[in-house]
Amino acid sequence: MTQAPYALEATVRLLQRRPVNRVDRWVDGRYCRAVRTAAGMRLVRVWEAGSVEAPDLKMAVLGGPVGDEVVGMVRWMLGLDAEPVPDAALIEREPRLGPVLDRLRGFRPPAFPDLFTTCVGVLPYQQLSLDAGTAILGRLVERFGPSLRVEGEEWFDFPPAEVIVGAHEAELVGVGLSRAKATALRRLAERALAGELDRERYTGLSTAEAMVALQKLPGIGPWSAGLILLRGMRRMDVFPAGDSGAARSLTALHDLPEKLTPREADELATRFGELRGYLYFLSLGSRMPWLGAED
Repeated sequence: MTQAPYALEATVRLLQRRPVNRVDRWVDGRYCRAVRTAAGMRLVRVWEAGSVEAPDLKMAVLGGPVGDEVVGMVRWMLGLDAEPVPDAALIEREPRLGPVLDRLRGFRPPAFPDLFTTCVGVLPYQQLSLDAGTAILGRLVERFGPSLRVEGEEWFDFPPAEVIVGAHEAELVGVGLSRAKATALRRLAERALAGELDRERYTGLSTAEAMVALQKLPGIGPWSAGLILLRGMRRMDVFPAGDSGAARSLTALHDLPEKLTPREADELATRFGELRGYLYFLSLGSRMPWLGAED
């Protein structure tokens, strides 16, 4: 169960970023994702049997039984235990957000299942477009991620840290990562295996402290640290610094005559205070013409 309003598709689309996402998929009105468990690979399917205003989510697992940890992971990723989006407070700060909030009504900020997966889901996008980053991430997942075949179709999960540590740098570069990103990813995997990317290590830190700590990790700067906090820990008082895509979207959302620079977008986001993270997801959602259409 989850508190109304809740929109499964809008939440999944924000998790996907692009419908060609190779891991988090929306198929025939259902969220589908392969997950790695101690007992082997499983395919999870989640669908809405109710409505946005009266949510009634159902889940099925193919491939064998799973434990409570998979249910907990799905609840975390889909924000089923997160507070509803404070629509009224956001509109009070900026009335022009009304139409996109209506379109995304009931979404929850999605999150990756753990911080290493978050790093894998963020690093390829550094200084690239969403489309380019998604293409590289897709190749990375297909080359190094565990998979299972269900009903004649291949389903992938993100590569685990031990696989990335064992990969040759040339193999990582071969999927489209720069050499610097390939090196950083392998070093992040080593940190994950050492327990340094456990989410609990950062839970007790303030957002400012967590930003500083994350930027000490290999290949993680201010933009990446902000996205890790947003998409890995659901820290909604963060807006990723210097996000050019968000700047373009905010220009359109605010109907401004001149395009915002990334720095101007950051300054605009400060008006939202502890809610600025929602502005990131609204800017992303405003660029999703496929929301409401089957892939």
